[in-house]
Amino acid sequence: MPVVDMPLDKLRTYEGRNPKPADFDTYWEQALEEMKAVDPQVELVPAEFQVPFAECFHLYFTGVKGARVHAKYVRPKQSAGPHPAVLQFHGYTGSSGDWTDKLTYAALGFSIAALDVRGQGGRSEDSGGVTGNTHHGHIIRGLDSTDPHQLLFRHIFLDTAQLARIVMSFDEVDENRVASTGWSQGGGLAIACAALEPRIRRTAPVYPFLSDYKRVWEMDLSKDAYAELRTFFRHFDPQHLREEELFTRLGYIDIQNLAPRIEAEVLIGVGLMDTICPPSTQFAAINKMKAPVQTEIYPDFGHEGLPGMHDKIIRFLSEL
Repeated sequence: MPVVDMPLDKLRTYEGRNPKPADFDTYWEQALEEMKAVDPQVELVPAEFQVPFAECFHLYFTGVKGARVHAKYVRPKQSAGPHPAVLQFHGYTGSSGDWTDKLTYAALGFSIAALDVRGQGGRSEDSGGVTGNTHHGHIIRGLDSTDPHQLLFRHIFLDTAQLARIVMSFDEVDENRVASTGWSQGGGLAIACAALEPRIRRTAPVYPFLSDYKRVWEMDLSKDAYAELRTFFRHFDPQHLREEELFTRLGYIDIQNLAPRIEAEVLIGVGLMDTICPPSTQFAAINKMKAPVQTEIYPDFGHEGLPGMHDKIIRFLSEL
């Protein structure tokens, strides 16, 4: 079997390298309380794109720190009663994509909400002093703040949970049949969403990003999607005198530490040749999950399309 990381038998027992902050659970309970105190001021605006069997909306809500966050929301026109819903998350620096990407779920009787991550390629704001996008550097945004609650991915993770709460509140949605899914950054956010909103019943991440940062750096793979880790050290800690402190702080936004909170059933796709999100970093999260997990292994594939994976996700989520 090809190997760019550990052999599969070792991956299945790997527990991660990045340190976990001692107050991790308190940190996230405080963060969730902040989120719940926000008036989301939800707004649904009919979209310019419409189809005969579904309604398409721009969904806006106010997230933590005052950011106005956007998602595409599509719901089927014909429904006998409350139906299931899917929360969809996109890759790093991307956006919620085209409306047509959502229509399969609407045709199957699901509502679907696709988040634009704040400050990236869509319509959501990053309210950290400027409006508009910031696009890159989101892992390290807030890393040097004296307050770890300023980490940008903390706010982004909370956006996923807040979106889940909003969609679950809609009359047409059955709050007990809601799922999350996404690839790469979207996979990491699907895991964060399921961890922070325990009513999520199924989650289907594919090669999730945002896990086990220290392992990425030790593998000399702090490039491509993780390049900002190396950039930060080069500019702000060139001799790595603060290495333990900084990786510990990143532990607040490390999905492997959130993974034990998940109550949803999990389907996860992993390419064993992945050098963008190394398999060991993905298994660091998988091996901490206490809920049922089904792994789909692609030995010869990296961070790319995985044949049949979209179909597997549809079948898995359709069981809702």
